[in-house]
Amino acid sequence: MPDVEAFSAGPAWVTEWQYNTVRGLLADRADLMVWLDLPRRTVMRQVTIRTVRRRIRHEVLWNGNVEPPLRTVLTDREHVIRWAWSGHAKNLPRVLALRERRPDLPIVRLRSRAAVHRWCAGPLRAAGR
Repeated sequence: MPDVEAFSAGPAWVTEWQYNTVRGLLADRADLMVWLDLPRRTVMRQVTIRTVRRRIRHEVLWNGNVEPPLRTVLTDREHVIRWAWSGHAKNLPRVLALRERRPDLPIVRLRSRAAVHRWCAGPLRAAGR
């Protein structure tokens, strides 16, 4: 957690919000939340295709990890495909709780790829110049 505390103490940062142990700290320090609230079918298609591709190509991930054999989807409760399926439904309650806790925090909810592209092409594009 000290690394996240140091990282999020900086003047500008971007991160995801996946880990329970640091979620509160990041929420307290954030000045904007962008919520990629894509449909479950989209998320599952992307996760499955990416996982299969990485396994077939034996792509090295972070810390030298590789995707486990595909059969582990059926045996490993923590497999990324199963995690994505069960975790998808948890996002709305988490964001609603955050909205109650931090009513001052702007939350940009993007529900489609098209919405993501429009949002990125708007103010973000101008800020990057």
